[in-house]
Amino acid sequence: MYHQTGEARLRRQQTKEAIALAMQGRWQEAVAANKAIINVFPKDVNAYNRLGKALTELGQYEEAKIAYSKALEISPKNSIARKNLRRLSLLKEVQPARGGDPHKAAPHLFIEEMGKAGIASLNQPASKEALAKLAAGDSVHLRVSGQSVIVENDHGDYLGEVEPRIGMRLAKLITGGNRYTAAITSLADHEVKIIIKEIFQHPGQAGRPSFPAKVLEDFRPYVRDSILKYDLEDEEAFEEMDDASEWEEEAEEEAEAERLPEGISLLPEDGDEDIDTANILE
Repeated sequence: MYHQTGEARLRRQQTKEAIALAMQGRWQEAVAANKAIINVFPKDVNAYNRLGKALTELGQYEEAKIAYSKALEISPKNSIARKNLRRLSLLKEVQPARGGDPHKAAPHLFIEEMGKAGIASLNQPASKEALAKLAAGDSVHLRVSGQSVIVENDHGDYLGEVEPRIGMRLAKLITGGNRYTAAITSLADHEVKIIIKEIFQHPGQAGRPSFPAKVLEDFRPYVRDSILKYDLEDEEAFEEMDDASEWEEEAEEEAEAERLPEGISLLPEDGDEDIDTANILE
């Protein structure tokens, strides 16, 4: 069977543009881009989820709830929409919630010299209401307090304490002159993990590793599964976009389409209507 391909290609292109805007933190434009997709494809669950994310970043929580609710209406089992609605129930409307331009950590800081980066859990985390304002990739700050390391947001608000097995070591190294950068890597219920990278080693600390061997072993999986994606809830979307085989199949289909009569192409296989099958950002 054959059918017109114009709409499918338009949808794919608009989806790529919407994702790119989100990754750049251009949330107002991301809102417009996803609304444009919805106008043409009113059943696009992923577009509603991306719209909800963009509205959340802008502090427009009530509108974000509407977007996620629409996604659930279309797909009742959509876990991303459900998770975000739970999160939004803890937040109050503000304009904007996170300054409109949240401070995100640059992923390359954590890719280079991976031996100097590690993952740490936060003990005694802040309230759910405080944590609900955070997202994967947000920069955080480390402050030494005795033998502990306290984690704070850009406003100096308490977020938690670095787990002792790492915190005690870092407290000594920071006091000794080392410097570190850090960012949120995962948020699940009341559990928070951050990624920490050594950016300067004081000469007096030469030869002293910042992280225990076990922390370094655990680091690699987190690089791909969290901080390098612009938000955890978008992991499935980006993994699918990064799937080279899918792009190769698309290229083959397009090449075959060029050999068919003008305006006609092969009908896609079941379940292959769109490249973006998960939403952008939990």
